[in-house]
Amino acid sequence: MSGDVEFISIPGPIIGRYLELQGSLGRKYGVERGVLKNLDRYLTSEPDSPADIDQHTFSSWMRTHETLASGVRRNWMRIVYNFCLYRRRTEPACFLPDPALFPPLHVPIRPHIFSEDEILRVLAAANSLGPHSNSMMRREVYCLAVVLLYTTGMRRGELAHLALGDYSPIERTLLVRASKFHKSRILPLSADGAREMEAYLAARHSQRLPADTEAPLLVHGKRGGYSPPGLCQGLRCLFRQANVRTVSGALPRIHDLRHTFAVHALLRWYRADADLQVKLPYLAAYMGHVSIVSTEYYLPFVSPLAEAASEKFETQCGTLLNLSTRKEMSS
Repeated sequence: MSGDVEFISIPGPIIGRYLELQGSLGRKYGVERGVLKNLDRYLTSEPDSPADIDQHTFSSWMRTHETLASGVRRNWMRIVYNFCLYRRRTEPACFLPDPALFPPLHVPIRPHIFSEDEILRVLAAANSLGPHSNSMMRREVYCLAVVLLYTTGMRRGELAHLALGDYSPIERTLLVRASKFHKSRILPLSADGAREMEAYLAARHSQRLPADTEAPLLVHGKRGGYSPPGLCQGLRCLFRQANVRTVSGALPRIHDLRHTFAVHALLRWYRADADLQVKLPYLAAYMGHVSIVSTEYYLPFVSPLAEAASEKFETQCGTLLNLSTRKEMSS
């Protein structure tokens, strides 16, 4: 969309060109567009406002968002900083925010890695759901959602946006259409995933719900689908019902199921003595990452990995260490 139409401040046309450039590079930049649009509106909100970015307007704009978490405000500032860097290519004297004045970084949230027992409890909670006036297939939808999130590691938005035609019953695969990074991918389902999908489709057919290929896979009501926030709200209710909590006592995030998928995949390969350097690119492709650098974000050195590493080290080197200890004691 042209900046001349959407953005009306002095830097508006430049904002438009900046977002068009990022889009041409395969980036959706939805959050960035929203932040820059918010700034654009602020710059033109007062009749006597300069309608351009300087230190005063930048600070004043951020003060209007003091209720946001510090990490969110820092991200908004970073977005404007990146835009100003782009602008400086043609306007060397334009304003550039000082990153030293940004709010401090948050400590990264430690992901909750679900145990198999916790997944079974969440599935039991989903299986206990009854029909709702707006969702007669609530039980089937949430059972399928839990299984797919756990066995494929897909993002919550990817799951919510699946259409009925994205599942191939012959190949037993799911087509995840251009999501993050504009990447589409085909996900082979596990035996459990395919079995749950077939059971869900059979139940859906018995309800005589729409069967056209573009109909939402996770049906809500008669024709609608679940929104990502609505799906997340239901899943968090299941976590609460199953009494699944993090070490701090909070409910896990939906995204933690994606962490769990990645960590459990690594654990299976580690215990099978697979070459992880060979396997990581496959995991990156399956999860829809542009490189294994992004995948490594999902593989924190959590307790299960530490235990597996210790077990492997003891198996391979325990005898040598014991021999060395005996020699020291005898000398």
